[in-house]
Amino acid sequence: MVAHDELDVLSIAHIDCDAFYASIEKRDDPSLLDKPLIIGGGVRGVVSTCCYIARQSGVRSAMPMFTAKKLCPDAVIIRPDMAKYVGVSQQIRALMDELTPLVEPLSIDEAFLDLSGTATLHKATPARVLARFAKRIEDEIGITVSVGLSHNKFLAKIASDLDKPRGFAVIGKAETVRFLAQQKVSLIYGVGKVFAETLKKDGFETIGQLQAAAPEDLMRRYGETGARLARLSRGEDARAVSIDGGMKTVSTETTFNTDLQSFEALSTELLALSERLSERLKAKDLVGDTVTLKLKSAGFRLRTRARHLMIATQLANVLYETGLQLLAREIDGTAFRLIGIGISGLSEASGEDPADLLEPAVARKAAAERAIDRVRNRFGRDAVMRGKLYQRAKDRAKPDKAKTEEEEGKPK
Repeated sequence: MVAHDELDVLSIAHIDCDAFYASIEKRDDPSLLDKPLIIGGGVRGVVSTCCYIARQSGVRSAMPMFTAKKLCPDAVIIRPDMAKYVGVSQQIRALMDELTPLVEPLSIDEAFLDLSGTATLHKATPARVLARFAKRIEDEIGITVSVGLSHNKFLAKIASDLDKPRGFAVIGKAETVRFLAQQKVSLIYGVGKVFAETLKKDGFETIGQLQAAAPEDLMRRYGETGARLARLSRGEDARAVSIDGGMKTVSTETTFNTDLQSFEALSTELLALSERLSERLKAKDLVGDTVTLKLKSAGFRLRTRARHLMIATQLANVLYETGLQLLAREIDGTAFRLIGIGISGLSEASGEDPADLLEPAVARKAAAERAIDRVRNRFGRDAVMRGKLYQRAKDRAKPDKAKTEEEEGKPK
């Protein structure tokens, strides 16, 4: 039972599947139900995801498999079956579309929904509709989801993590400031370990301490990020839930002469593509907020994976690191003949990339990238080359080993 004073008026939701890949495998093999389960590659691979039992031993997504095995030696390990997972994701998405046309997917297993104005259609409030939806997922698909319900996307995302797995949490307007005041600053998206330590040294360990500071003071200290901290510390988020239909993308991809399957080789190609994509975004003065990784196997099976960024970007470093996280989940022994990266949710850039200001470490990388851009603009793109790409250039037997195809303006 969920009881809340604003339960009947809140309409922005975040739905997150619980340990998605692992839950599907446990559904299909009940003998795994009470066992620690890791979905991942071989000894040199990484953890794609793991069940909550394995998480109790410290296993986490993107962790090297050899580390995961040390932490949880009794775990059952299964290689990812992406075709199956995508199929389940499509089933869930179809059920979401029955609730509202305003569905904004963030990845294969999570999405924002705006159920404003749907009470007449469903003859029920958004909260009741979401509760029925969660139960329907369990009954018809056989996995569980957690639901966060609030008055904006920032708080709905926080709410969905409060009571996992199989949770339903609510954050209302009246309690927003009070609820956030008790939380650590790291709850705010973009505040990583390094920046959290900086904030702590400056006297900001809790969000309540940020609330007590004047926005002007935070802006003087941290620039645009300070303004963002002031807004989010009070639970202010004006972003709308946006549908993915009709969105445009800028992308670039490479087809190999020889199929690649190692993480190192594929990540090197991804870095080169990320730099090219960043150059095009900068040339057109654009930023985007959804990064998509594209892979085509030796057997011509296509995989696309996407991740939504809370802050739009045009930086090669941000594009590469986001794509790298998506790539890590796909290393399962498959040989690939093509890799690509794209970005959608495009808008005009307004001054310096906001990602420059998130953390000191990010700011340093961004400053270095801007410096490289200036040198390349003056002396040509080969004037400065990252070490990984320099080694790649040396190792290439033929200069035309890869054919690069760039696409622009395609529907997402």
